Amino acid sequence: MPSTNAFQVQGRTAIITGGSSGLGLAVARQLAAKGANVVIVARDQARLLQGLDTVKKEASNPETQLFHQISADLTIPSEAVRVVDEVVSWNSGNPPDIVWCCAGTSHPTLFVDTPVTEFSTQMQNNYFTSLYMSHAILQCWLKSSRKSLTSNLPGSSDKSESRPNSTLQRHIIFTASFLAFYGIAGYSPYSPTKAALRSLADSLSQEMNLYSAAFPNEPRVRLHTIFPAGILTEGFEAENRIKSDLTKMLEEGDEPQTPEVIASRSIKGLESGQELITTDFQTGLVKRSMLGGSIRGGFVRGIGDWILTGLVFIIMTVVRGDMDNKVRKWGRQFGSTGMKEDKGPA
Repeated sequence: MPSTNAFQVQGRTAIITGGSSGLGLAVARQLAAKGANVVIVARDQARLLQGLDTVKKEASNPETQLFHQISADLTIPSEAVRVVDEVVSWNSGNPPDIVWCCAGTSHPTLFVDTPVTEFSTQMQNNYFTSLYMSHAILQCWLKSSRKSLTSNLPGSSDKSESRPNSTLQRHIIFTASFLAFYGIAGYSPYSPTKAALRSLADSLSQEMNLYSAAFPNEPRVRLHTIFPAGILTEGFEAENRIKSDLTKMLEEGDEPQTPEVIASRSIKGLESGQELITTDFQTGLVKRSMLGGSIRGGFVRGIGDWILTGLVFIIMTVVRGDMDNKVRKWGRQFGSTGMKEDKGPA
């Protein structure tokens, strides 16, 4: 019996933030190839127009698929609302079915060397852009349902008709990082922003059960989070220009993946119904040691995670000890800046 696709996109409308380049653009292209109507959102208008051309070329049904781009600064809450409203209007009054949040930046520097304003910038770019978009789209998706519930309370004369049940689901997808599971020296401005996304997704996943139960005739809303490791983009190259030599040493052996590979593996995870999705074996192992109260995807998968967690416990104890030893050795040899050329204390 063929498996059920839990992430159907053909003929459906998807918003991708950070969609003008990198992972966001790769996601947009692959969803277009699967038949989705695609809206890409970013700040740079010129790059959006260029990116949209490449997305259109991937369309599986160019005669029927629709494509759009919106320039917006999603660190501003009202901009997220404007994006959703514009997409609804452009989409003949229908809300989008998928919101995939890829917007974000990384500033990998040692904590004491990071300008204090950069911490709020990182949180704005990596956490609040996704929070604002998810809040705006949930207000859109749930507004009519909640209004209908109010109008159908006892004593109300406005009895709205129940909508037919839909087997299709709506999806909010966050893009976190391997660093949401495991911190590395030099990523203190960045790692907490991605850990916050994971926590937000866990909370919203539970809250959506409330609305699913209250409005059984409405499409169910699913929350997902992607946890890539390094991504080969322009941003990755920029990160390496400011990253300390210590951080680079601790990352030795970790091979970054292309945006296309991460997008493809993420979509496969979504199609299989996963909520927490990793795109490489190492991150998958580390995830299992950090699940806590996160959803595991069923009893059988949970048992598998439990077995692997025992193995990961041993591995991570050794790995953490080794990394701590490397950092201490580095400090004795090169000093506290994280750079090789500094031979003395800062």
